[in-house]
Amino acid sequence: MTRVVFAPDSFKGTLGAAEAADALAAGWRRVRPDDELLTLPLADGGEGTLEALGHDVPRSAWRTQPVTGPDGRPVDAAWLLLPDGTAVVEMARAAGLPLLAELDPLGATTRGLGELLAAVVADPAVHRVLLTLGGSCTTDGGTGALAALGARFLDDAGADLPPGGAALARLERVDLTGLVPPPPGGVQCLVDVTAPLLGPLGAAGQFGPQKGASPAQVVQLDAALTRLADVLGGDREAPGAGAAGGTAYGFATCWGAGSVSGARAVAGAAGLDAALRGAALVVTGEGQFDAQSLRGKVVGHLVERAGAAGVPVTVVAGRVAADGTLPVARALSLTDLAGSGAAAMADPARWLTAAGDRLAREQSVPM
Repeated sequence: MTRVVFAPDSFKGTLGAAEAADALAAGWRRVRPDDELLTLPLADGGEGTLEALGHDVPRSAWRTQPVTGPDGRPVDAAWLLLPDGTAVVEMARAAGLPLLAELDPLGATTRGLGELLAAVVADPAVHRVLLTLGGSCTTDGGTGALAALGARFLDDAGADLPPGGAALARLERVDLTGLVPPPPGGVQCLVDVTAPLLGPLGAAGQFGPQKGASPAQVVQLDAALTRLADVLGGDREAPGAGAAGGTAYGFATCWGAGSVSGARAVAGAAGLDAALRGAALVVTGEGQFDAQSLRGKVVGHLVERAGAAGVPVTVVAGRVAADGTLPVARALSLTDLAGSGAAAMADPARWLTAAGDRLAREQSVPM
């Protein structure tokens, strides 16, 4: 019996990773029903991480916590408890762009993330936290979250600063005496960027415009984060410190959080290496496959791990924009399969199923 692993990322904007894995496997199964097929949807530590790990890890449990959204309105934020005591928290569930009625680059707050983390670490079943930082709408250095956890960010009159990144320009003093301690196993921030905190490639300079910041507001936010770093200390140049509007910096400095590759951490928690043992083939995929796919993203990490295990990799993507020198056995484009990008995007599950069917017919693995 041949073992085949289906381990795609999400096809952003069209299909989640679990749905993509199921569609690929369904196509393969109708050609070769006797093969052993394993679906292992993956993520890069941004949106979709909870769904991927909830699918991949047996006995994982969903939890929900009411929190303050990034614009002050209440939201219900889900998190995931893994059986080993790891809590997986998605920042986007409490401070993500879709939670805003309108963009607010200067005032959006991470407070809800802190409220969520306070509930998580109070759970006696939680030993450590994986905090995914993709998809945020904030640029407050994580100060809103840290304030919800008991830190105080004070102006020159000793008053607590209002929410949002812009207010940090008036920061005079930080009081961490009331800060809730991290869980005993620590906190790891899952990041997929290497941006420092400050400068044109930093939290505000690189990502502020995506959150609605004008050029003048980018300058304002960068100056405010500079003030935060001047008062708080810590490593403002650390790769990834600028992730999620500087949230990685804030949690590293105040809570001792580490930063790890999101794709690597999710694959580890999902059990990718164990899934690859004995596999004849692994099929992965994403919206667009190009040279960037191999640099810290899901497909790149999977290619690395599969290579170490001696398992060939096939990539299925909405669009393939890569030459034949990349280290994969096959790259199949849904655009080519469907006849156009529009057709592929209109019914991605259909074309992923068709791709699985085609790959099963073409692969030279033993029956």
